[in-house]
Amino acid sequence: MNTRAFTLALVIALGAMFMVWTYIEDQEGALKEKFGQESSVVVAKVDINELDLIDDSKVTTINVPAKFRSPGHFKTIKEVENTIATVPILKGEQITKPRLTYPGANTGLARQISVGKRAMAITVSNKNAVGRLIKPGDRVDIIASVDYAGGRKEFQKIMTVLQDVLVLSTGYNVTNNLPIVGIKTDSEIKKLNLNTYTQYNTVTLEVDPFQAQKLAYVLQNLDSSPSLILRNNNDKEIATLPPIKLFDVLGAESAEARAFFNEKNKK
Repeated sequence: MNTRAFTLALVIALGAMFMVWTYIEDQEGALKEKFGQESSVVVAKVDINELDLIDDSKVTTINVPAKFRSPGHFKTIKEVENTIATVPILKGEQITKPRLTYPGANTGLARQISVGKRAMAITVSNKNAVGRLIKPGDRVDIIASVDYAGGRKEFQKIMTVLQDVLVLSTGYNVTNNLPIVGIKTDSEIKKLNLNTYTQYNTVTLEVDPFQAQKLAYVLQNLDSSPSLILRNNNDKEIATLPPIKLFDVLGAESAEARAFFNEKNKK
């Protein structure tokens, strides 16, 4: 083996490596001088919807040059945990202060009520709320029992009083999973997992002012536990439905029932 040739080749290789390293260092220095030192920023790991609760499953950190850091950026995930997105944030976008807020009056249920509408809660059970399988964002019809004849069965009616009503919340679980019961302390906001709210005793509906009065009258004077009938969210048809009376249910037997009640009322 030619030791002299090997040594010469090694020297040339080392010299070339040094020149490449020097070039890279020069380029890196030039880039740092132009764009600034790199540091961490918090970015969206997934698409974040408006009013979503921010946690480590939705954000991550990356290093970017100073010139590419957005105003109001955050450096650590801890800074943004348990905050709420005020606008939709796309995957990869930097999380900035104007896009976040803390749970409070401005992020409560009121923000989700449409202009001109009202939120109204009614008490429900498994029996009248589809086994409590109704969830925020669903749409329901409301069926009530109407008795204006002092308990006389032949005059009692079942009627649909409202149709295609938006469900705003079920208990504490609201549309967009907003933690409306989040508690802010001096150091942190209690983190809430709204998926744990599977049991509820109330459903809050979005109604217009007239519907609110109509429903209040039904609840206070006619039927305190009307039934919520779940419908397909894409079904917007408002059906014309006459009230159902005892004789409608009996069908062919209605004549016999009418005769019975007529005879009974004569006594």
